[in-house]
Amino acid sequence: MTERWSRDQVLALAPDAASQKAAGGVSAPRKWSAMGVSGPALWGECAGSGSKPYQACVDLSEPAYRCSCPSRKFPCKHALGLLLLWSADGVPPAAEPAPWAAEWFDQRAARAEKAAEKKAAEKKAAEKKAAEKKAAEKKAEPSAAKPDEGRARQREERVTAGLAELERWLSDQVASGLSDARQTGLAEWSDLAKRLVDAQAPGLAGTFSGLTRVFRDENWPGRLLGEYAMVHLLAVAHRRAAELPGDLRDTVRQRVGYQVPKETVLALPPIRDEWQVIALRDEERDRLLSRRVWLHGRATGRVALVLSFAPPGQPLDASLVLGTRVDADVSYYPGAAPLRALIADRYGAAVPARAPASGVTVEGVPQLIADVLTRDPWTDSWPLVITGARVGRDGKEWCLLGDSGQGLRLHPSAGDPWKLIAVSGGHLVTVAVEWTPDGLRPLTTWDDNDEVVVL
Repeated sequence: MTERWSRDQVLALAPDAASQKAAGGVSAPRKWSAMGVSGPALWGECAGSGSKPYQACVDLSEPAYRCSCPSRKFPCKHALGLLLLWSADGVPPAAEPAPWAAEWFDQRAARAEKAAEKKAAEKKAAEKKAAEKKAAEKKAEPSAAKPDEGRARQREERVTAGLAELERWLSDQVASGLSDARQTGLAEWSDLAKRLVDAQAPGLAGTFSGLTRVFRDENWPGRLLGEYAMVHLLAVAHRRAAELPGDLRDTVRQRVGYQVPKETVLALPPIRDEWQVIALRDEERDRLLSRRVWLHGRATGRVALVLSFAPPGQPLDASLVLGTRVDADVSYYPGAAPLRALIADRYGAAVPARAPASGVTVEGVPQLIADVLTRDPWTDSWPLVITGARVGRDGKEWCLLGDSGQGLRLHPSAGDPWKLIAVSGGHLVTVAVEWTPDGLRPLTTWDDNDEVVVL
């Protein structure tokens, strides 16, 4: 039988806060009938407003969901409610799934087999195509420009021109001073972001779209000057890209906004490890949902960030469950300080991770972050697992404190970290956080039973 998840693990799968609340309303045993769990199969019938109950089932090995309700949210409140009931040991074991649930599992198995066959065929075709392309390139005339190469050259020219204009604009800003930025900055940044999008440099455009955050700082002129300096450094690095090491050049291009195809990432040598899902967070920006999943390698100690996106109403990838670990190949996007990654291949189903991830002490964090910034100075966030920490204050600020009394301040958005304080009970804890220049964002911690708790 699959080991049960905690309530926090289940709620982390919800597409939004409203779904979490609705799931709580349908997690009462009296609402369910004909339910059971057998291995990775979980199913049940939930009473609704009509005469016929909704049939919900979950494949716990991925996870995957199916429900007969008309909801467009994924997973729906019924699947989440059933999972909450199961997490509370409220679903009885059964020898085999109900017929309607068994039919769904059989269909999934058939689709998985076809998908595996298709993947193998695509890999073989890709290898053949690459070999043919290589042979054709050897025969081609050196002067014969290919259409793709022409488009790539045109984009390079547009980006180069756009960044040259950006350098001039930054020089003018520093020369004239920053005192008027509160009044004129928003309009200027919006216009500049549009021009950078036109120049096909969306990464830099996004930087200017979020610059209003600097005004939250009392020393906003210094903060703004620092932001301008980092943008200028990126523009100069792009202009002198030919002089950079290959991994740093990859970082610069991605920061500017060049996309790396998934096929290219998956073709790079992967890293196999038992990857523990240490944190998960959903966000909505510009009517696009994103899910950030942080992984920690059990043997390598490396961290990875897996991103997925979906328009409103569409499901995000839910294949990585908080508090579990999976034996898998992970392929990193190229760069000087690789973090974003893709799951290439899995070797078996995910299993509960019954212990906190290993990490670094509070005293070791500054050097670790310094090493990251040395490789990629534009890094603005980095996942960490901090061990042996306690929650306390350093003056007016909440911090994670180490044995030496050294403190790392928490991000202002953390507010008063009462949940973390309650879990720790004044004792040392292991905490997964996101480092930012403004402080640490607490993500998860582990309680006395080594169960993951969302902060």
